[in-house]
Amino acid sequence: MAARCGSREAAEECSPRRKPWVSARGWNQARRGERSLSHTSSNLLLHFIFSTLRRRALIKAEFRGDLFAYVGGVVREMQGTALIVNGMADHVHMLVRIRPVHSPAEIARVVKANSSKWVREKWSREFGWQTGYGVFSVSESNVRAVTKYIAEQEEHHKKHSFQEEFLAFLRKNNVEYDEKYIWD
Repeated sequence: MAARCGSREAAEECSPRRKPWVSARGWNQARRGERSLSHTSSNLLLHFIFSTLRRRALIKAEFRGDLFAYVGGVVREMQGTALIVNGMADHVHMLVRIRPVHSPAEIARVVKANSSKWVREKWSREFGWQTGYGVFSVSESNVRAVTKYIAEQEEHHKKHSFQEEFLAFLRKNNVEYDEKYIWD
C-alpha cells in the first residue's frame, strides 16, 4: 500500500532526507559538456559618502592627506582597492572596488571605526563620523567620471554645500528619503 505524502508517517518516504543545499547530482559536478566555475568573479564598484559628526569641519588640512591615505589602507586591508579617496573638512567620498565577501555596511563600519580611532589617537580627540552614510553602485563605464567628480571636490563645494550634494545624490539614484532622518 502506498503511503500518503500528507501524513507524518510517510514524510520520510515522500521527501528524501537530503540537505536542501545539496543537489542530487552533487554540488561540484557540472552537467555533461559544461564546465564549472572554480571561483567567484566580480567587479563591485561603490561610491561611499559619509560626513563628520554633525557635519562639523573636523577634517583639518594638516592631516587630511594622511587620513585619506589611511582610509585607503583600511580598504586595502579588507582586500579591496580604494580607487580614490577625497573630500572636504566635513565629509569624505571614496570610490572603492570590493570583494563580494564584504557588504557595503561592513566596509563603511570598518573604515569609519578604524579611521576615527586613528584620528582621535593621533590628531584630534573630538573627531568622529556621523552614524549613517550613502553608498551608490558605479558601473565600470562611469569610473572615470566618478573619479573626476571626487577629485574635484574643492571646486564643486564652492557652489554647493554637502547637504545639497548629498540630497542630489539621493535624488539622482532614486533613493527615497525623509530629510528629518538623514541628518543627525
